[in-house]
Amino acid sequence: MKKNICYSRKDESLHTVQIGMSVLRSAIFTVLISLVGACGTTKQSTVVLPTSTKMQVETPDPVTMGIAKKPRNIILMVGDGMGITQITAGLYENNNQLNLERCKVIGLHKPYAGNDLVTDSAAAATSFACGVKTYNGAIGVDMDTMPVKTILEYAEDNELATGLVATSTIIHATPASFVAHQPKRKMYEEIAADFLKTDVDFWVGGGKKYFDRRADKKNLLNTLKLKGYNVGTYLEGDLPTSVSQDKNYAYLTSDSDPLTKAAGRDYLVPATKLSMNFLENRGKGFFLMIEGSQIDWGGHANDSDYIISEMLEFDEAIGEVLDFAEKDGETLVIITADHETGGYAINKGSKMGEITTGTFTSDYHTADLIPVFAYGPGAEAFAGFYENTAIFDKMMEAFGWEVEVR
Repeated sequence: MKKNICYSRKDESLHTVQIGMSVLRSAIFTVLISLVGACGTTKQSTVVLPTSTKMQVETPDPVTMGIAKKPRNIILMVGDGMGITQITAGLYENNNQLNLERCKVIGLHKPYAGNDLVTDSAAAATSFACGVKTYNGAIGVDMDTMPVKTILEYAEDNELATGLVATSTIIHATPASFVAHQPKRKMYEEIAADFLKTDVDFWVGGGKKYFDRRADKKNLLNTLKLKGYNVGTYLEGDLPTSVSQDKNYAYLTSDSDPLTKAAGRDYLVPATKLSMNFLENRGKGFFLMIEGSQIDWGGHANDSDYIISEMLEFDEAIGEVLDFAEKDGETLVIITADHETGGYAINKGSKMGEITTGTFTSDYHTADLIPVFAYGPGAEAFAGFYENTAIFDKMMEAFGWEVEVR
């Protein structure tokens, strides 16, 4: 049984004096030893006395920890299906290093949907974009199918430039949830039509056929041009390295789903660089969402090599974004996933540089908690443990905006 020990003020004062005497004796002993060591030599020894008994604490880097100021720009990066094991597999296949490690602020979010413990990309992305829990399959709407204003729409109302980049179709669940408001995620043609109701400055992704070969016979690419967009497609050549600033820009990378990275798709990193430069040159501050879409598809396929190749390309894009943010000093970067896919695990038998024992518990999503990485001004808000809807709340707070009454 532990004894309760009480100290009187007199005991406490005596204890403090004893500590002080101990420090003084140590200092005197150090001086004496130094003087003895100096005997018999013409060299003079310099004795440095301790000036404080306080522990030296490393000063946080205001850029990486985000404690300097509020951001002018926010870049949200979503690795679809990217759980801890997907990150681990990419790390160990890449000589035990990722650009993701440059983020010093790390949190966890709870990804469950409004109607299911296991979320899908639509409900999860709507939580990021709108700050509400909703049902699986919902695009920018709440549990009652009512439209909810997105962070991208708030950015437009506040006269910021906006952008979307995805390695899926641009009307797929994650990018769609930032611009569209539809009750079902597979309403692809309706989602494409919603792009005409916004003024997104820059977007890149697949899905050309949903814009120009539609059931309603409308050619939305022509409508975009009439609206003032510079529109390019894969049929005219690769994504350019620079584009004119005098018009908004849209580029369709494929007719339907883009190729995998392993099959030759290579636009994510160039599109990331181009989007940041384009939006920065607009001179208004910006919001940009970049999705590494096919990490998820590798999980659905239960294919480790597919996951790893997509993860490493996404990490290369992360490197470009962090380089931009480090140089810029006014950009908050948030990197997370909507959910984990596949119940992916690395078992005994793999080794550094060679992941050969990836196993799966499912060909669908799981309910795993999801890591959040942050860098730049405002990053500290993303440490801790919170709902996925809090990512919207924290971005709104970082920009200094109030949520409209719903």
